[in-house]
Amino acid sequence: MSGNIRYVYTNLVAKDWRKLAEFYIAVFGCKPKGPERDLSGEWIEKVTGIEHVRIRGIHLALPGYEDNEDGPTLEIFEYEPDRLRKEDNRINNQGFGHIAFHAYSVEEVLNRLIEHGGKPLGEVVTRKYEGIGTLTVVYAADPEGNYIEIQNWS
Repeated sequence: MSGNIRYVYTNLVAKDWRKLAEFYIAVFGCKPKGPERDLSGEWIEKVTGIEHVRIRGIHLALPGYEDNEDGPTLEIFEYEPDRLRKEDNRINNQGFGHIAFHAYSVEEVLNRLIEHGGKPLGEVVTRKYEGIGTLTVVYAADPEGNYIEIQNWS
């Protein structure tokens, strides 16, 4: 069955899609892929079940997949009307928790993340897993509070 199914993208709903896309481009080296999206009309109202909806945003090729035409993307969309988060996000909320990026230097990427408005959740930790390798990892949040894991396996 897996031959008939292919992973395509992960969607982040943003307060400001342009600023959030700029963050992922600057910090993780994501690259815009395809045209910017500006979706409205009866067809998208039927798909979303939201009257008078307008969705704007972009797909970003993920690092390591920039040259792969069919590689997975990060889709960053902004909705009108919006439903902004009323409470702060928590790393253990039910639902999608975080996205993860492998980095040569976890600390370097964390510093870049902070410079571009992101925040660490905890500390950088290095832990050896017998038979697997050594993991260096930190959880952080983008400027809109979405969680990111920055990791390196050696």
